[in-house]
Amino acid sequence: MLRLEDKIKVLKAYLSDIKDHYADSFKTDIAFYFNEFEDIQKIDFEFLDELNSQEDIHQWVDNLTSKIVLKFDENEEQLSEFIFYALNP
Repeated sequence: MLRLEDKIKVLKAYLSDIKDHYADSFKTDIAFYFNEFEDIQKIDFEFLDELNSQEDIHQWVDNLTSKIVLKFDENEEQLSEFIFYALNP
């Protein structure tokens, strides 16, 4: 089981790994939501408590980017709000 610090490193690394997929283009926006991991102390990473492995974290990011592609309406809300609600259902 990964420690919180390790989970944050995995999350940061995966958000930095942008491929040629449209959904991957939102990884940068997600990293911005987390203030590019500059001030980790102020950011709420409780959602990582439910994720136990690197694969779980990757799947969480993939699910979030898929939700953004399928459900985000830029005319109705800000992307940061969408991410916030995804983190706090």
